Amino acid sequence: MTVTATKQTTQYTRTGVLAVWAAAALPMAALAWVVAPAIAGPDPSPRRFAEALIGALTAGLVWQFLLAWILANRESRETRSIRDALWLRAPKTETRRGGRLWLWAIPFALGFAALEFLPINVPPVASHDFGAFLSSEDGQAALRDNWPLFAAIVMMLTFNTVLGEELLFRGLLLPRMRAAFGKTDWIANAVLFGAYHLHQPWSIPTATLSGLLFAYPTKRFRSAWLGILIHSTQLIFFTALLLGLVLA
Repeated sequence: MTVTATKQTTQYTRTGVLAVWAAAALPMAALAWVVAPAIAGPDPSPRRFAEALIGALTAGLVWQFLLAWILANRESRETRSIRDALWLRAPKTETRRGGRLWLWAIPFALGFAALEFLPINVPPVASHDFGAFLSSEDGQAALRDNWPLFAAIVMMLTFNTVLGEELLFRGLLLPRMRAAFGKTDWIANAVLFGAYHLHQPWSIPTATLSGLLFAYPTKRFRSAWLGILIHSTQLIFFTALLLGLVLA
């Protein structure tokens, strides 16, 4: 992967950006469409397939965490420097750091929630529709008093929002896309984030729009924590929903 170094942050070429994107997107697609069905076996029950898919996608998201950390670690082996390299710091402007800047997460989180009501996605493949599984009798029966399954899903969601997608796309890639994409780097980041969802291609339109909501405040205030906070509202919502199903 070709990179160019600056005094502030290493910058990737467009080829380098696409290489990182492919290293995240292609394994997720293979895990969802090849590995999970193979693990589930022929003619699996909805529960069996859901469990195989959860395990496969979690592996892909853990890989994204490792990929982001490995690439950041190549630039600096000091933990504090790695955090800075991944923009894991309080939001800041030229005159302010933290404080009221954290409140910027609120309107973007509300916008993220509103996207769920836009009729822009195509119908999902039934076997890969996690929401449909949770709302089905099979899904609710599978989760009732099933704390191990609850923990597995929460782990997947945590890597999906905090440790996987956000760390890779907003923590690693976005700060390194300026040289290749200029002022539109945050838009390019959102487009790549949408296209990354080959494992859920029906969600690409919504994922692209949500990527804009994650990337803009992250870029403006140079803090991946804002994108993480906004994206993590999904984690909070689904964790509460799942907890209700487990306790039902």
